[in-house]
Amino acid sequence: MPRTRVLVVEDSVTVRKRLVDALLADPEIELVGEAEDGKQAVELCRLQRPDVITMDMMMPVMSGLAATEYIMAHQPTPILIVSASINRGELFKIYDALAAGAVDVLEKPTGDEFDGAWERRLLSAVKLVAKIKVITHPRARLQEKRRSARVPPPAAQSLDIVAIGASTGGPGAVVEVLRKLPARFQVPILVVVHMNDPFGSAFTDWLDAQIDRRVVNPEHGASVASARGRVIVAPSDRHLVVRERHMFLTRDQERHSCRPSVDVLFESIACGYGASAAACLLTGMGRDGALGLLKIREAGGVTIAQDEASSVIYGMPREAAALGAAVHILPIGEIGPRLAYLQGITAESLQ
Repeated sequence: MPRTRVLVVEDSVTVRKRLVDALLADPEIELVGEAEDGKQAVELCRLQRPDVITMDMMMPVMSGLAATEYIMAHQPTPILIVSASINRGELFKIYDALAAGAVDVLEKPTGDEFDGAWERRLLSAVKLVAKIKVITHPRARLQEKRRSARVPPPAAQSLDIVAIGASTGGPGAVVEVLRKLPARFQVPILVVVHMNDPFGSAFTDWLDAQIDRRVVNPEHGASVASARGRVIVAPSDRHLVVRERHMFLTRDQERHSCRPSVDVLFESIACGYGASAAACLLTGMGRDGALGLLKIREAGGVTIAQDEASSVIYGMPREAAALGAAVHILPIGEIGPRLAYLQGITAESLQ
């Protein structure tokens, strides 16, 4: 069985040695190169064609973000971000890299780990990322003309709430959906993206900077109606649920090893909104959200799953499709326009 070929990109000699030592200790992994800045990473990626790249963010000459954007545009390769970034600005760069096509993020070792725990997490993440088939990221091909969506006439179905769930590949996918919604689309939008601390702490602020509508965390007990025209993002380690058309945060048991869980949000919306709800299940690993999407469909709501071709990982949406939970299976670029059509907002009406 061929070994997983890994390129390590890290400017710190100490951290790079720890990465290299951990990878070399695993007989299933082959180290194909080391780079200390993004420019070297781009060149080694072109020459070595690795299966996985571990990518630092803060580097001289060319940053990890710039290298990620270039690689995903010209030599798409699964990228695992390995970062110690904890301040707001550096966290934003991590989200930018995830939106540009990086697959996952792992915190750098702190020196407090025992018994090789961090090394085991690294090896597990590298092997998982290696299985992902990445695509040339659309962000890198903005000059190319995109196929225009053929959307059916608006349905006579008024929406009171929209819910969006995503996991791996989620930051970029959520931005793509929200950017395609016109300003006239004022339905409250509730979002769950699997993003663990310390990397989840600034995600709401990052998303707020990406789109032209307000993005905030929910206030416990606030009415859904108060979120009209806004995007509400579940914080790390809290389920977001809707009860009697009010939003609540809970520390209830994890679902699918996730808190927040997409299923928890979707199921609560199915009970509270029925046919006046729409839900979108986007790229992600596992099956969180699939059963909840089915509940919304059974309650008469509109359900959408991202298609395989545009998904970073066709896991959660595939589970939904297999269950018959999705009324529509759409490329990521068509989901926002489809939601607008459901509200009777057409391209012609915006002119």
